[in-house]
Amino acid sequence: MWAQFHPAADPILLVIAVVVATLLALTLGRTATRVRVDQPWLCLAIALTALFGSAAVSLLWRFPQPRVHDEFSYLLAADTFAHGRLTNQPHPRWIHFESIHILQQPSYASRYPPAQGMSLALGQLLGHPAVGLWLGAALGCGAVCWMLRAWLAPPWALFGSVLALLRLGLTGYWSQSFFGGWIAAAAGALLLGGLRRTVDKPRLSTSIVLAMGLVLLANSRPLEGLVLALPCAVVLLVLLFRRHPQQSLESLRLIVVPICFVLLLGAIWMAVYNHSVTGDARQLPHDLYAQTYMTVPYLLTGELRAPSRSTHNVMQKFHTRTERQWFDQLQTLTGWSSANGRNLVVYWKFYLGLTLSLPLLLLPAVRGDRWLLFALGVLLLYFAVASLIIASMPHYAAPLTGLVFYLVARGTQVAYESQRWRLGKIIPSVLLVGSLGSLVYSLVDPQDLWPPPDPSWHLQRADILRRLEETGEKHLIVVRYGPRHSVHEEWVYNEANIDDAPVVWAREKGESNNKRLLRSFRDRHVWLLEPDLPDLALQPHR
Repeated sequence: MWAQFHPAADPILLVIAVVVATLLALTLGRTATRVRVDQPWLCLAIALTALFGSAAVSLLWRFPQPRVHDEFSYLLAADTFAHGRLTNQPHPRWIHFESIHILQQPSYASRYPPAQGMSLALGQLLGHPAVGLWLGAALGCGAVCWMLRAWLAPPWALFGSVLALLRLGLTGYWSQSFFGGWIAAAAGALLLGGLRRTVDKPRLSTSIVLAMGLVLLANSRPLEGLVLALPCAVVLLVLLFRRHPQQSLESLRLIVVPICFVLLLGAIWMAVYNHSVTGDARQLPHDLYAQTYMTVPYLLTGELRAPSRSTHNVMQKFHTRTERQWFDQLQTLTGWSSANGRNLVVYWKFYLGLTLSLPLLLLPAVRGDRWLLFALGVLLLYFAVASLIIASMPHYAAPLTGLVFYLVARGTQVAYESQRWRLGKIIPSVLLVGSLGSLVYSLVDPQDLWPPPDPSWHLQRADILRRLEETGEKHLIVVRYGPRHSVHEEWVYNEANIDDAPVVWAREKGESNNKRLLRSFRDRHVWLLEPDLPDLALQPHR
């Protein structure tokens, strides 16, 4: 049976774990910079550690439960793919099932790119969508390690990979919520690792991996992927033009043809998927959802749209008021500066924190490293674009994860190899111990997770769902919100096949619509749920 929540472990066990982990970190810090670790199994070892480590955190501390709108949307995609479909037929009573980040017309589907949903679908086929999170962490950490092996000397590639694993791979919300993030991180790492290897020595296999990274970016974080892909494309073009004319045939065979072939297959896939969901091969589900419901553009440079066409007031409030407040705040220089300042702090705390920031201070000491300048330039380009995004979160920058830990490892290498600064020799150990400390703190204090687990309404929803499913009968829950219901607490989300689901969640939509809904589900036990009442309980619907 899959657990829903486990309290923190015994404090004594945690203290023992911290002591053991600290001794291990000190050992790794002293040996990783001296021993050559360039074996092919290195990436596999990092990936397996992420897989079993993130699974252990979920099973022993806090099992993932969907709470934020995006998570339910990704889970709908997972359920759809797990049943062998790209999308679902719209339900005749779809107005009762409208929900944030969900398309109802012309098909019933998630608005988001399919990569994260496919990862969760694989997990669902293996027993639970959370397995897809752990597999995603394994893929992401392994891909970051593969990238760093091309960008750094082997010991420092191992060092950077371990930092990424400890910082993000085990307890972070990428591994412990259905938001994900590791799939996009893996895509960026495949692109960057393939780029560096192609520049050093073109190979057919490397070009294929590079192109696969591009396709995966387009199906996970399209905008952010484009920001990363453009500088990489410039580097590739410069490489092709600088190669000797006698190498033109080799460049065509090893670089151009395989990349174009994989990109063509990716474009065909995206056209098929778009057509299945939106009815137009050129229209992304995200764009159709925005046209249907959203009033605020994705970027600050866009234009406001007409009010939401949703028939539900909570969705209208979310897209018309809440998002409009975010947009209006960015219209003044003071508001824009304040919002982006907060975003930078959130990004900094998530990816680096105080400990991992120290090596970055030593990067100015590096001279003549064009790849270091490339990495810094890409990060600056991303944050320039991110400053125009209406609402930005840490997983938006996931494709750049490999570059972040490349910079940390490179700065640490500078400190360690410095002839003038003797304390540099202990920096690797300090960073590993600090990362382990942050990891343990996030286990002891779940508030360190992002987003924080409170409020607990989503656990109440999960408990109601579990209890009704255990009856072995079919149920319909009619949800009635109060006038002040929070737009961030959405109860109405359903499985891909609504009619066959053991529990269906529906909105109350007026007497005549409700009668038609009840007739459509007359073979079910019908309940009324009013989430905004002080005493939350299911009541028989009358």
